[in-house]
Amino acid sequence: MSRLLIVVDRAKDWAPYYPSEDVLTFDQYLQFSAPPANRVRVINLCQSAKYLSRGYYCSLLAEARGHHVVPSVMTLNDLSRKGLFSLELEELDASVINWLEAAGSAIDPASDEREATHEVKIRTYFGQAEHPDLKPVARALFERFPCPILEIVFKRRKQWQIESMKPAAPADLGEHEQDVFAAALDRFSSMVWRKPRTRRRYRFDLAVLVNPDEEMPPSDKVALKRFEKAGRKLGINVEQITRRDYMRLPEYDGLFIRETTAIDHHTYRFARKADAEGMVVIDDPASILKCTNKVFLADLLKNNKVPTPKTLILSKDQKDAVEQVITDLGFPVVIKIPDGAFSRGVNKAEDEKSLRAGLRELFKQSALVLAQEYLYTDYDWRIGVLGGRAIYACKYMMVKGHWQIYQHGESASESGGFETMPTYEVPRNVIQAALNATRLIGNGLYGVDIKQSGNRVAVIEVNDNPSIDAGVEDKFLGGELYTLIMQEFLSRMEENRRR
Repeated sequence: MSRLLIVVDRAKDWAPYYPSEDVLTFDQYLQFSAPPANRVRVINLCQSAKYLSRGYYCSLLAEARGHHVVPSVMTLNDLSRKGLFSLELEELDASVINWLEAAGSAIDPASDEREATHEVKIRTYFGQAEHPDLKPVARALFERFPCPILEIVFKRRKQWQIESMKPAAPADLGEHEQDVFAAALDRFSSMVWRKPRTRRRYRFDLAVLVNPDEEMPPSDKVALKRFEKAGRKLGINVEQITRRDYMRLPEYDGLFIRETTAIDHHTYRFARKADAEGMVVIDDPASILKCTNKVFLADLLKNNKVPTPKTLILSKDQKDAVEQVITDLGFPVVIKIPDGAFSRGVNKAEDEKSLRAGLRELFKQSALVLAQEYLYTDYDWRIGVLGGRAIYACKYMMVKGHWQIYQHGESASESGGFETMPTYEVPRNVIQAALNATRLIGNGLYGVDIKQSGNRVAVIEVNDNPSIDAGVEDKFLGGELYTLIMQEFLSRMEENRRR
């Protein structure tokens, strides 16, 4: 169970906003206590954040009590040290620069002409900015320095840079700014406005990270609804969140990532933060790190004698790369960048000319490229593994007239057919190869892609974020597949609570 508290200096500081039982004065928070099993989130809106002020003590006490507080003591200390943030944004987004240039010009009443100024001050609210062009910098600074209201001064010397940043409080805001702040607070945490009885219906809260605009998400909308239904039957409140909800993570007991993951991406930052908060998280950051880079994965599987296609790791500066591929692998050969997904960044070379062209293109994207022997099969196995056991099995057929299960066109992507079956009907060596591969990764949820040619089995890759779509992966188990995954979250969250 979680509770969100807003702490202000005096009750009148909250007068312009809706009354809420979650709003406490600093003196009330001093006397506040919550049951040990409750998770408490604190938004510190005290006016002064200087060392040993009320605002400073509010964050300090919250951390001592095990409450998750924004801003944290570390953030307050960081904001007091200019050296930490003056270089934080070495390259501002072009839209931000353009806005600063426009805002940094003022009308001279005497001449009716614009004259350049060298300083611009703005305020951001929970990573939101009033002007659309400032959204990138507001979001980036909030992720680095989480603070409800942040006053930022930009100064232009040779170029625009951040001169100073400091926390602000609702009492500092004008009437228009109060409206902007209230809207940002509402977006930041809808839990402020929830009725208490709604919160207490469930034993645990699970956040599901999604991207509504993703072209090929790991789970479609119907599957996401089935996860919610399965979770709620088990006493888990399942709620979809997006990248904008980064700072809300501590409100939950667990995080389920249903957005395609990558290392240099917010999905990895979400996993890292959830793991640091002690939450149950799938995909955990270690699994993302191991699975999303095919160079790492290929080396890991090879060194642990998990059967794979013969694979070479090629360097951009390697002079004999083409000759080595021809000698060791022959044609046709598959070449791929380390972090492609859904068959993107994967090419098949039929001869030396196409190999050279393919490597030239892929080396523009990555310093290392994988070359892999081509194994022809009519389908790829996908074995779903959760917590060290196989829970579903699919055959993904190749797209008609194509050599992959996905074919990406200019306007649309196409996939082949599929056949879902019980795991006990899958050849034993296929299941064993999947389990052997995932043991090297962790105990999360994985999709292992395997090719089978006669008695030969070869692991192509391990996906940390496997597809689970309605009518595909759940074709055999139906709602039981979603229940199995939610039960895994439940047992892990219960174990966390016991600890």
